[in-house]
Amino acid sequence: MSYVNSRVRKKDAMSLVTGKPVYTGDLIPQNTLVVKLLRSPHANAFIEDINTAAALKVPGVAAVFTYHDVPKSRFTTAGQTYPEPSPYDRLILDRHLRCAGDPVAIIAAETEAAALKAMNLIKVKYDVREPLLDFTKAKDNPILVHPEEDFKALCPVGADNRRNLCSTDVFEVGDVEEALSRCDVVLTRTYRTKANNQAMMETFRTYSYLDEYGRLSLVSSTQVPFHVRRILSNALEIPKSQIRVVKPRIGGGFGAKQSAVSEVYPAFVTLKTGRPAAIVYTREESMTNGSPRHQMQMTVRIGATKDGVIRAIDLYALSNAGAYGEHGPTTIGLVGHKSLSLYGGIEAARFSCDVVYTNTMGGGAYRGYGATQGIFAVESAVSEMAAELGMDPCAIREKNMVLEGQVMRTYYNETCQSCTLDKCMAKAKEMMNWQEKFPAKVLENGHIRSVGVAMAMQGSGISGVDIASVEIRLNDDGFYTLLVGCTDMGTGCDTILAQMAADCLDCDIDRIAVRGVDTDQSPYDTGSYASSTTYVTGMAVVKTCEKLRQKILETGAKLLGIDPEAAEFDGKRVFQPGADKEVTLSQIGYASFDGHNRCISASESHSSPVSPPPFMVGMAEIDLDPETGKVEVVDYAAAVDCGTVINRNLATVQTEGGIVQGIGMALFEDIQYDQAGHMMNNSFLQYKIPTRLDAGKIRVEFESSYEPTGPFGAKSIGELVINTPAPAIANAVYNATGLYFRELPIKPEEIALGLLKKREN
Repeated sequence: MSYVNSRVRKKDAMSLVTGKPVYTGDLIPQNTLVVKLLRSPHANAFIEDINTAAALKVPGVAAVFTYHDVPKSRFTTAGQTYPEPSPYDRLILDRHLRCAGDPVAIIAAETEAAALKAMNLIKVKYDVREPLLDFTKAKDNPILVHPEEDFKALCPVGADNRRNLCSTDVFEVGDVEEALSRCDVVLTRTYRTKANNQAMMETFRTYSYLDEYGRLSLVSSTQVPFHVRRILSNALEIPKSQIRVVKPRIGGGFGAKQSAVSEVYPAFVTLKTGRPAAIVYTREESMTNGSPRHQMQMTVRIGATKDGVIRAIDLYALSNAGAYGEHGPTTIGLVGHKSLSLYGGIEAARFSCDVVYTNTMGGGAYRGYGATQGIFAVESAVSEMAAELGMDPCAIREKNMVLEGQVMRTYYNETCQSCTLDKCMAKAKEMMNWQEKFPAKVLENGHIRSVGVAMAMQGSGISGVDIASVEIRLNDDGFYTLLVGCTDMGTGCDTILAQMAADCLDCDIDRIAVRGVDTDQSPYDTGSYASSTTYVTGMAVVKTCEKLRQKILETGAKLLGIDPEAAEFDGKRVFQPGADKEVTLSQIGYASFDGHNRCISASESHSSPVSPPPFMVGMAEIDLDPETGKVEVVDYAAAVDCGTVINRNLATVQTEGGIVQGIGMALFEDIQYDQAGHMMNNSFLQYKIPTRLDAGKIRVEFESSYEPTGPFGAKSIGELVINTPAPAIANAVYNATGLYFRELPIKPEEIALGLLKKREN
């Protein structure tokens, strides 16, 4: 292999670093209407009256729309395969406003100044109701977030709007209560995580126009162009055949853009006015009305023998869907499946959950997608069990971790066909010098250095549901065009897929031109989410290349006048071994465009019945100041099993980026609401994320396995890498202080006060 498992520069690297106009905001044409949204100041209210007369008189204002003007079909903005598990629970504009920031009116104007002036002149009379803000009290609360009669769920996820339930579920393997009764130690612990914001550099943005055939065309920063097409069709009540979606480069998504947050508003304006329209969310709008990680509360019961054999884990998760149910029923499943399955030898496990509606911002997809919360809870509980038993937290994991060949009963009964989690643990211990540093040391300045550990797993696509298609064409002069429907959101998937194609076709990677995504021209792909692109789309590339090679061979043999069985193709020519007969790929390419032949192309789709998990061990070394409680991550060692590493550069930076986001979740990011339901952390002044100075040293090593169902033996990596920092850092804080902090973020003042109380006692 020339390219797979090597360090290849991203195909778009130079365009990005030199500031070429490649993002949605760069491409908005002049004379495009500026779209702004008047948003609700109340978390729970009904519009009694709305008057737009004064706003319409502002020079430059083209239109103002209210709930009277929009279609009445409910829909979901969740970018998921149809039928979407997320309930259809929203309108473009609704009389019932369910969270602060819910859109009240759509303003379209020639300039931003005119739109903002008009916004201030819209007169609204609200019937303000008491908001439901505490998700632990939401189930069966008399305050109903969705009292409407036309609420519906397309899938049986346990949704019941009359109980504020977005979904509910339970599964069990073995007999949990019986297994716990035979344990020497049983711990019950509750853990809490916040609604983290993805904080991508590029906020939500879309522009729309009518093409020369009168069809609605959108250019949008989205991870899911084909899903956006369906979402708009549902919301706008027009056929999908009348909608085209184009994705340029994306300035970060991390799951936020797996929801159609911004697309519907300019699209509606364009349909109503016939003019191009664009919306660009402010940072405040992206933070207060985006699609953040779901807030959760998780209770773990874990039982083990005296020698550290974990027999049973019982996990209950309560998730806050917020005002709308996007991704609520699906993120919650990963809380259990991706955490319990780390422990392959347990006799019994149970996972039960409720996802509830409240009057806070609706949740969505964020890297890790529920697994992050579940792994924080279960890994923290395992570390607490180790402490209770007087064991090294690495040792209890080594005794109980999932191993290759095991049937993972809590992971859809899949067999673990590729796993080097044991090697990852050994490698991470070596990288961190664990035996010397565990549990903690007091430095001369009084600070405490300590270490903590956690394991993680994720998946590789959604088994049996999502699909990827690619097309590869041989062009004249013998180069290829690779058409994809997956979306490169900065991760480099265009490059990775080109690497695979180049090795499959035995050609230089510069001979592979990658194009995507345009729903009118690209082959169908469900999109870039669920860690699917390398594994699912990559396998579609491999299958397509195999088909294309055969077509090239047959065409070359025909040109040579020989039987295809007697010919070979080496990437540059088709020839007959032992004979002086050959035709170059360039000649085949030109000939295929002549009248006596036809263009050579191939297209294949791939959907996997399994979702092989990648694995990771992460170890954090922290410096803790016992006087102030401040925690600094000074070193982070990560050992990753993602099968065959396709691009070592991109896999490394993926891991580093996910670790930094996980550090943010553990120590910095703290979404809070006031009593009226207004978010208090609506800018980077209030919502803190780690800078490079806060991340310390991050070191990444790979312990490759070979996944037989993946392209070149590859699995995913994108989401896995965010999952270990929070439990590893929490474990390190315990090893430094003897105190466990079970709610994220872990705040310095809580550590300082906890140590003070400990000293007083």
